[in-house]
Amino acid sequence: MRHVTAQKSEDTPGAVAQFAHVSRGYYPTIVALFAATLIISNVTASKGVAFFGDSEVFLGPFQLLPINTDGAFFLFPLAYILGDVLSEVYGFKATRRAIYLGFGSIILAAVCFWIAIELPAASFYENQESLETVVGVVPRLVIAGLAGYFVGQMLNALVLVKIKQRTKEKHLWARLIGSTVVGEFFDTLIFCSIAAGVIGISTWEDFINYVIVGFIWKTLVEILVLPITYRVIAYIKKREPSYQESVAA
Repeated sequence: MRHVTAQKSEDTPGAVAQFAHVSRGYYPTIVALFAATLIISNVTASKGVAFFGDSEVFLGPFQLLPINTDGAFFLFPLAYILGDVLSEVYGFKATRRAIYLGFGSIILAAVCFWIAIELPAASFYENQESLETVVGVVPRLVIAGLAGYFVGQMLNALVLVKIKQRTKEKHLWARLIGSTVVGEFFDTLIFCSIAAGVIGISTWEDFINYVIVGFIWKTLVEILVLPITYRVIAYIKKREPSYQESVAA
């Protein structure tokens, strides 16, 4: 059904200005947060981060310390939490559309950053080098982010929906954790394989550490915030009329 708001125009007596209604569902808001999280993560991920950098601890070939990761380690799990909410409530097609929008947002951000850097700097502007350092478009990093994000999010959504088709409304924890394990693993592996050299990782020990730490951290975060994810999903399910109709049917 088409909803149109009519407002009289003061310029032309009798004329009516037409406006479409804004959707009252939560989907647009979640997609906006989803896209914003991805854009911010791709900027902050350009910084290499090391915890306990003065220590070297090995367990066989695996380096326990220092813990090497990137500057988006604390933020990127949020994108998967939002992806889980989208998949659980709105299904694979709607989540796939959100993933495409996020993909386009990352590309748009990269293009805008590149244009801003290439614009001639004013004589009083002294931060050109800093701007290039922070938002400079590094092709490998952009490709790494896009490839890891696209594959990881698609697998995350697909696995969650496939499990839900079998379990229905039961065992939400299994869907959330199972989809995260698959999605985060391939996301982290693909991103790290392409981007490691850009942020300064040059040895196999550091690379393996980077992949394993990134995967474990992102998965652990989602497990720790599972109670919050449960509440958000329950809140949206309860207030989305179309979801209640599908459950009743």
